[in-house]
Amino acid sequence: MAASTGDADYAAAEELLRLVALAAGYATKSVIGDGVLAAAAREAILADVPESATLCGLAELLGVSPFRLSRVFSRQTGTSLTRFRNRVRVGRVMDRLTDGETALADLAHDLGFADQAHLTRTVRDHVGSTPVELRRLLSRR
Repeated sequence: MAASTGDADYAAAEELLRLVALAAGYATKSVIGDGVLAAAAREAILADVPESATLCGLAELLGVSPFRLSRVFSRQTGTSLTRFRNRVRVGRVMDRLTDGETALADLAHDLGFADQAHLTRTVRDHVGSTPVELRRLLSRR
């Protein structure tokens, strides 16, 4: 599931940690409740906190294991952490395109995508159009 979201590094980390925890019979415990944890992760991503750029960084910021964060977030929100993070980044892409951004490679870099192709795949996955198509539509307004 996570691997299809367009953010390979984040998705790979989620899946690897899930498999390791499953194989080891690892159960994580934390004093923070599931709802609070999911909300804190969501807010960190929305606020573009630097640690939210990676699963491990976000988990460390919140004081939980990456496996627990990934599992709890999916259970509480109905979507994977990777998919949510990409949805937020696509929203930022849309805002910047609306503001007249033309350099897609720079936009990709600024928003944490691996490259322009990664940005294009992710945007197409979320909204059904490429950034170039969206820019054309927005310029007609």
